[in-house]
Amino acid sequence: MTYPETKKVDLTEEHFGTAIADPYRWLESDLKEDRAVAQWVDAQNTATSRHMASLSSRTAFRDRLTALFNHEQLTSPLKRGGDYFFTRNTGLDMQPVLVVRDGENGAERTILDPNQWSEHGTKALAVWAPSEDGKLVAYAIQENGSDWRTIRVLDAQSGAVLADEIAWARFTLIAWAADGSGFFYSGSPEQDESGRSDPQFVNHAVYFHRLGTQQSEDRLVYSPEADEHPLLHTVDVTADGRYLIIYSTALMGGSALSLVDLSVPEWHVRPVIERFDHLSALVGNVGTKLYVLTTDGAERGKIVTVDLAAPNLVFTDLIEEKPGAHLRLASLIGDKLLLSYMVDARIEVERYELEGKAVGAVNLPGAGSAGTFSGRPGDNEAFFTFTNYATPKTVYRYDVSADEATLWAGPDGLIGAERSPGDIEVEQRFHTGKDGTLIPISIIRRAGAEAAAPTMLTAYGGFGIPLLPAYSPQAVAWVQEGGVYAVANIRGGGEYGKAWHEAGKGRSKKTAFDDFIAAAEFLKREGISSEGGLAIHGESHGGMLVGAVVNQRPELFDVALPGVGVMDMVRFDRFTGGKLWISEFGDPSAADSFKYLRSYSPLHKIKAGEVYPAILVTTADTDDRVVPAHSFKYVAALQAAEVGPRPQLLRVERNAGHGDGTPTQKIIDEYADRWSFAAHWTGLR
Repeated sequence: MTYPETKKVDLTEEHFGTAIADPYRWLESDLKEDRAVAQWVDAQNTATSRHMASLSSRTAFRDRLTALFNHEQLTSPLKRGGDYFFTRNTGLDMQPVLVVRDGENGAERTILDPNQWSEHGTKALAVWAPSEDGKLVAYAIQENGSDWRTIRVLDAQSGAVLADEIAWARFTLIAWAADGSGFFYSGSPEQDESGRSDPQFVNHAVYFHRLGTQQSEDRLVYSPEADEHPLLHTVDVTADGRYLIIYSTALMGGSALSLVDLSVPEWHVRPVIERFDHLSALVGNVGTKLYVLTTDGAERGKIVTVDLAAPNLVFTDLIEEKPGAHLRLASLIGDKLLLSYMVDARIEVERYELEGKAVGAVNLPGAGSAGTFSGRPGDNEAFFTFTNYATPKTVYRYDVSADEATLWAGPDGLIGAERSPGDIEVEQRFHTGKDGTLIPISIIRRAGAEAAAPTMLTAYGGFGIPLLPAYSPQAVAWVQEGGVYAVANIRGGGEYGKAWHEAGKGRSKKTAFDDFIAAAEFLKREGISSEGGLAIHGESHGGMLVGAVVNQRPELFDVALPGVGVMDMVRFDRFTGGKLWISEFGDPSAADSFKYLRSYSPLHKIKAGEVYPAILVTTADTDDRVVPAHSFKYVAALQAAEVGPRPQLLRVERNAGHGDGTPTQKIIDEYADRWSFAAHWTGLR
């Protein structure tokens, strides 16, 4: 294949006695501002489009994906002032809309429709929060997939948008004051518009905005100086409205917890938990008594209590760590504690009295994932979502005192006896990692299929984030067209708690790669993947994972689809929020970390002259979390390395970002390209 010409520059830097060439540094420039980069991207996209047009299965996958996306999708409702607020996508809407139901059985009406905000659905509704009385909704607008947000306020009754406007909100939640006078949010100091696509992540802070005032008058609530790592802050307000809760994280596997007593005029931030290396999350409060989920002293999680009225903060164990299970979420609803545990990468929910006595398990609809139970202390009503690999997300109403879940809303046309969109089956198995550790792997295929078939394997393996069973139209499309889809729960994720994460982070990051390679070998050894038919994909950290394992074992894989990946491990900390990832990867400015990072960096470890799989790299022009330069430089290096006869292509989505807020049609088009590319090079017919 003939690739577009890519300019090389003579640039070499010395790092700790090692000369590092960076001939594609010029591709780090913003393509929206640098004409040369934009022209290079256009040429790459043209070459990729030409190849995609030749693939016979592209139309079939687009049609299949369109059909599978075309079902109603809802979120769990939030009850405020007797009304129920939730989002709905009827199927192929570019963006979900915000809906309010007037009472439990009342009429529904759309109060925000982002599909009217832009011609192609590139403006999305990000976070949103109704006030306590349900009369107002504060909501954040996301444009072109950027992490930046603009917050506005809507009158839920009249539909009028208030004059209040907050710019430069980022990595934020919205939490209303109980009296509805204003709300708390997180953001950064105002940025220079010219540098908006690639600002460094600094000075994240918590603010209070009082309705009817200018943003310049917003009250700075919390902005601590970061000692070693930059900090990210998010906010919540307790159900009784008394306390503002501030979570601060350096992405070290946990978060600190502080609070502000809003019942007194002078707001003082009071540290409750100051460590960043353990998970800390407020479950709820009864007066001054807090219920907290923590991994401090219990790496798989426990519930402790602390009384804020006591002279000293003393934490008392209430519900001990549960052997063989990882406590992921907890809620205080009605007069019960509902604890969600991960057990072998699926969710089980246990009920407890407020005094800590176990009173049985919640009967979930099946094996899969239950989302957060939303509800309030003293209110018997809660809602949760349920999904698994064969079941689209479905909303259930949960009666706390009766311990009974009933269907509240499900995807039209897909809820049958098995609540399944097709005749597929899921099997969880375990394979052995390089060091003998058992690694869960879920295998999804057509019911009754036993013969080997082209297989798509994915994993994440970073930041303590677990991959839980969830319905994916993309996965089902691959299966319904005759393939096998496999999800490996490798180390570096959070499937088995803190130790599972620690085993695949920092100087142990290569353990995640070993686990993924072992999963690929398992699929071949067990006759699940056909000969010449193993494809892999991953996004963000998973994109880096794919790039790293391809360099290690290029002969093992037939297709690789790294998406929005971190590919330059030598310079990742130079862009946007990259410094936040130092706790996960290590610090490139430290000699020992630099050596380890370079030893697996996808950009720097390409094996020139070896035969590589067919590779399609995907990214987006407005990704300001993992900037597209990572993918640009990686593809340029691949194409220059002459790594065999199969293509190494780049697909750059316009007016999109890291994934959040991407319009439905863009998702369908991207996966039609990715899957048809993989089908062609794995022999899927």
